[in-house]
Amino acid sequence: MATIMMLSRCTIVPATKKHTATLFFFHGSGDTGENVKTWIDAILGKELKFPHIKIIYPTAPAQPYTPNNGMLSNVWFNRKNISNKVSEEEDSITSICHNVMKLIDEEHFNGIPYNRIIVAGFSMGGSLALYLAYKFNLSLGGCATISSFLNRNSMVYQHLENNKPTNLPPLLQFHGSSDILVPIQWGNETYTNLNKFVKNAAFVAVPTAKHEINKAEILHFEFWLNGILAE
Repeated sequence: MATIMMLSRCTIVPATKKHTATLFFFHGSGDTGENVKTWIDAILGKELKFPHIKIIYPTAPAQPYTPNNGMLSNVWFNRKNISNKVSEEEDSITSICHNVMKLIDEEHFNGIPYNRIIVAGFSMGGSLALYLAYKFNLSLGGCATISSFLNRNSMVYQHLENNKPTNLPPLLQFHGSSDILVPIQWGNETYTNLNKFVKNAAFVAVPTAKHEINKAEILHFEFWLNGILAE
């Protein structure tokens, strides 16, 4: 089912000084932007913020979610199953990407170049970031994911194979070695497929980590982010 509800809820952390870049961080299925912000801040022991980077934590619209027996859930798009072997719900993915692109375009229209906008996320939110960076706006500054994957024969792979673009956004993928919900093999397979096209890509296996965000990942992500979006 395609997403028809517009995004209206965003938790925002302003840049503490001059705003010259923007980070979008997308939550996992069934969560909210406010909750994932609280989770990250709790792990760090302080609020994640930057002098020059505005952080936007959007909340996905409530919609029927097939893996949850069709019940309403805050998810970015529908899935046939939590598996990398099933086909994608392309209409649902395309719809939400167009909606999120309106938020990204708003940042651009307000003076932030696309190459100063990073998309990142956890689990399904990371998958959304991959769709955005490698199919819907290849001019973005970068993409980072935690415990995320793309389906085999994804529309992203098809798009890259058909168009063979150059200068794609840098990619940083984290994945816990003990993730049961989204096995690390799915994440590694996604990385292998994207690395055929993305020149600046890294896959970081996190020993013993499950389907979660941990402090080492956030600190590594902060370092990577500041390297791409220098003040």
